[in-house]
Amino acid sequence: MIEDPSRHAKRIAALMKEKVAVVPYDPEWPARYAELEVRLKKLLPKNLVQRIAHIGSTAVPGLSAKPIIDVQVEVNDMAEVIERVVPMMEEVGYEFIWRPSIGESDPFYAWFIGRNVQGERTEHIHIVAPDHISAERIIFRDLLRRHPEEAAAYEVLKTALAKKYVRDREAYTKGKTEFIQATLRKGRDGTLR
Repeated sequence: MIEDPSRHAKRIAALMKEKVAVVPYDPEWPARYAELEVRLKKLLPKNLVQRIAHIGSTAVPGLSAKPIIDVQVEVNDMAEVIERVVPMMEEVGYEFIWRPSIGESDPFYAWFIGRNVQGERTEHIHIVAPDHISAERIIFRDLLRRHPEEAAAYEVLKTALAKKYVRDREAYTKGKTEFIQATLRKGRDGTLR
C-alpha cells in the first residue's frame, strides 16, 4: 500500500453526504472537459500518463448529470502519483482523497476534487492504474453515446435516485450499478453495438 486509506475515511464519509443534484445536459460540458484535459496535460508528468478520458454522464451528449466533469487519467505508476502528482494537484487547489475503488490496483486510487468559489464540486479527476474497470467506464460511456434509448433510461433512473438519495451519494451510486452492469452485458453479448 502506498497511502494510508484510514487517513481519508472520515473525509470520504463527509463527501458521501454532500447533495446529489442531477441537472439537464449543459452543452458547455465538452468544452469544460477539453480545457481541463489541456490543463492536466501541462501539469502531469508526460512519462506517467497513458490516457486521459472524459467519463461519466457529462461525457454523453444530451444526458442529464451531476454538473461535475469526471476525468479518468490512466497512469503507469501509482507510487509516482502519490509522490509527485498529489503535491502538484493540491498546490493548484484540488482536494486529494486516496479512495477505495472497485477494480483498480490495491484497490485504491487517487481522487481529486475541484470546486468553484461557492464550494460546489465542478471536477473529479480519477487517477487510476488501468484495468478492466477503467476500460469498462469508457465502454459504458461509448454505449450510451451510441444508444440514446439506453441513455434516456439511465437518465430516468439517475433522476429518480437523486430525488430519493439527496444526501446519500453512496446509495445513489449503488442504485446505478445494476443498470450499468446490464448495459455492459448487452454490449458484450452484442445486443448493443
